[in-house]
Amino acid sequence: MPTYIVLGRFTDQGIRNIKDSPKREEAFRQSCEKVGARVKDTYRTIGRYDVAAIVDAPDDVTMNAILYSVGSLGNVRTETLRAFTRQETDQALAKMG
Repeated sequence: MPTYIVLGRFTDQGIRNIKDSPKREEAFRQSCEKVGARVKDTYRTIGRYDVAAIVDAPDDVTMNAILYSVGSLGNVRTETLRAFTRQETDQALAKMG
């Protein structure tokens, strides 16, 4: 299953309601599970991003649906990276000419 690194920045609304962020995290986990994805872990971060999550999802379309749902709530804006395992990287390197 593909892995994604989701980086998030709180919106004005999200930071005003920061005390609700643990509840929002749990809701995020539950919404991922409903579509066959799994949140491996979440982190609060210092710097350019406020939160980071590692998510396994069946495919890009499923991950996109999750991100649309999260974004529509208005608490966080995300940037998502598709992460590749060492095995996937080895497979890509083996296909090089």
